[in-house]
Amino acid sequence: MSGWAAAPPTNVYSSEDVRHVLSTGQLDDNPRPAVVDLDRQVSGLAAVRRWTRDALCGVTADELEDIVLVVNELVSNAFDHGSSPRQMRLHRSMEPCFVRVEIDDGSAEVPTLGASRLNGDRGRGMLLVNRLAKDWGVTPRSDGKTVWAEITCEPPCRITAGPPSG
Repeated sequence: MSGWAAAPPTNVYSSEDVRHVLSTGQLDDNPRPAVVDLDRQVSGLAAVRRWTRDALCGVTADELEDIVLVVNELVSNAFDHGSSPRQMRLHRSMEPCFVRVEIDDGSAEVPTLGASRLNGDRGRGMLLVNRLAKDWGVTPRSDGKTVWAEITCEPPCRITAGPPSG
């Protein structure tokens, strides 16, 4: 099995607005995440939401809607506040069950809770992410950053006994 927690970054953001975790200690059940190039492979948020739903079959409808909302907000931020190149990865773990969303972009600008530089009607996306995700944070990179969020889900039903008798 391959873990997706990388070596701790040398530059850690210290802000009450961003929770940064060096590693989760969780192992990814599938060492190959689902990956999409946001600049080249999808055209618009509707396509990103569709791709996310397709990639995460087997997650309950309620959990999937929470995950899609988190994806929507993080991808929107990457386009509104970030720069190219932009990429999204989805990691899924079954035991414990959670989905990790990672969005790379070329900007070092860190997302903040409840603040937007665009206008007064915006700036609530990270508040939603903060509420829906069990954890989220930012990992700085030499060419930008990765904003990530982990959303818990129920494990899929497993058949542990044969069919009912009688």
